[in-house]
Amino acid sequence: MNHNLLHRRQLLFYIGLGVVGIGAATTLSNFRKVNAPSISPATSNNTQDSESIAVKTPAGKSFPEFQGISQWLNSTPLAIADLKGSVVLIQFWTFACINCQRTLPYITKWHRQYEAQGLKVIGIHTPEFAFERDPNNIKKALQKHQITYPVPVDNEYKTWNAYENQYWPHIFLVDRQGLVQYDHIGEGAYEKIEQTIRQLLG
Repeated sequence: MNHNLLHRRQLLFYIGLGVVGIGAATTLSNFRKVNAPSISPATSNNTQDSESIAVKTPAGKSFPEFQGISQWLNSTPLAIADLKGSVVLIQFWTFACINCQRTLPYITKWHRQYEAQGLKVIGIHTPEFAFERDPNNIKKALQKHQITYPVPVDNEYKTWNAYENQYWPHIFLVDRQGLVQYDHIGEGAYEKIEQTIRQLLG
């Protein structure tokens, strides 16, 4: 197998595209999209964009209950009621998504830095591919990325659908009253996200 073909296959895997035009320049997007929130990982249809998206959800909306979680990693099962009074960062991610991987150093840093001040981080793992459904593979990813915050396994997409989500990664910031105050799709906006965390922590 020549080097160019190997490199192209790697790009196809990481950004989840089925076709790359011959001779076309391919750039990594900073998020992956599923066209419909009810779609399953086995039939997901991905597109790429050049820009991330912020504030998709109107500020002040209550965030939904966790639904259909098959397993909680790093935590006993949690409900929204358990998080009231805390500032909550929720991220939808999946471990083989390169865009998600790039956000994890920031997420884990914020968890360490602000947990004592009242920040709770929840990393909702919703898979795209079959091997991402395996809890043992998820556990290996948690060790690799030094993730110690709660990770609910959303293999059935029920929490994903409850949030009307379509993207990996997607971050929601929720205030102490349980209302969504900011959300961001894709990589980037790290300064803005951290600034918002500090503001919500007060």
